[in-house]
Amino acid sequence: MSKHVLGRKSTIKISDVMSRLIACNSVSSIDPTLDHGNLEVISLLANYFEVLGFKCEIMKLADKKANLIATLGTGPGGLVLAGHTDTVPCDEELWDSDPFALTERNNSWVGLGCCDMKSFFALSIAALQQHHGKNLRHPLIIIATADEESSMRGARALVAAGSPVARRAIIGEPTGMRPVSMHKGIMIEKLAVTGKSGHSSNPYLGRNAMETMHKVISQLLEFRDRMRHQKHPGFEIDYPTLNLGCIRGGDNANRICGHCFLAFEIRPLPGMNIDQLQFDLESEIAKIAEADRAEWNLERLLVPPFKANENSEMVSLCEKLTGHTSGSVAFATEAPYFQELGMDVVVLGAGDIEVAHQPNEYLLLDRINPNIQFLSELIGHCCL
Repeated sequence: MSKHVLGRKSTIKISDVMSRLIACNSVSSIDPTLDHGNLEVISLLANYFEVLGFKCEIMKLADKKANLIATLGTGPGGLVLAGHTDTVPCDEELWDSDPFALTERNNSWVGLGCCDMKSFFALSIAALQQHHGKNLRHPLIIIATADEESSMRGARALVAAGSPVARRAIIGEPTGMRPVSMHKGIMIEKLAVTGKSGHSSNPYLGRNAMETMHKVISQLLEFRDRMRHQKHPGFEIDYPTLNLGCIRGGDNANRICGHCFLAFEIRPLPGMNIDQLQFDLESEIAKIAEADRAEWNLERLLVPPFKANENSEMVSLCEKLTGHTSGSVAFATEAPYFQELGMDVVVLGAGDIEVAHQPNEYLLLDRINPNIQFLSELIGHCCL
């Protein structure tokens, strides 16, 4: 049993925490010209949690990237409050204010990360301060990860390390204060096709990679239509989806295209056989490439679908504390990685997904106190 005291007496102001977090540029992107590190956010959070009595471990991942594991208490059980420190890139010219400066207007906090999801850490700190001086019976762990928006690098590193160990976890993604017990996965696929360039006056001088990709796209659309027969009643869009996201290739109108690139994603349902889905996908591509004598390479990033444990105590508890029945969302989170670590997981946060990844991203001020109260009661139930 833990004998640690939760929350040393402190006067950390939530607005100050938010201002400093929003001021940190922690954009995560697959485009290296846009990608930033998150060490400034990690260092800032570590300082706050150390003041509150936590032991902080910084897990280095790569240049300018790290996770934070802040722990108070020892022993079995316990609660994890988890979120990511990175944001998506932003188009500053489309914002009505500086995205890296916290602004209050229209009964909202506005700034990059206000909704998704730096506010979760500020609200967690506020909830912790309500319990200063109390003894923990079970450990409390704060996890702040890197690169959720681009590669899930931080969450995957936690799984590889087998850490942390706890009984329950909340992922503070924006859900409008409603518990989420299920979400689709994401298979991000990056396909490169290589043909042979040549002078366009004679098609036999080359092998057009763009034509091969055209055939692949036609097959992908048929693949998408076949997947629609698989249904899950727990989702508004109750079938797997496939989106063609990005294509580029060739360099001139009078040259046979030698290279073509396509990025697309599939959002599989919980319960689908992902390995079989990937095998079927690659088999379709291989047939076309072989017929066209084209080389191909497929890179994949998988975020598995998530479904909470059967008879989940955490789902029941969150439903009781919020007054909302748990539901599903179409977006993916780090929840399956924490579930793989053996935790009973629910996704629940104060923001609204509809305003995430948008100019003038905001968090409604009237969500702040209810979320702090929820986190405070959750900590009390799981750790005190």
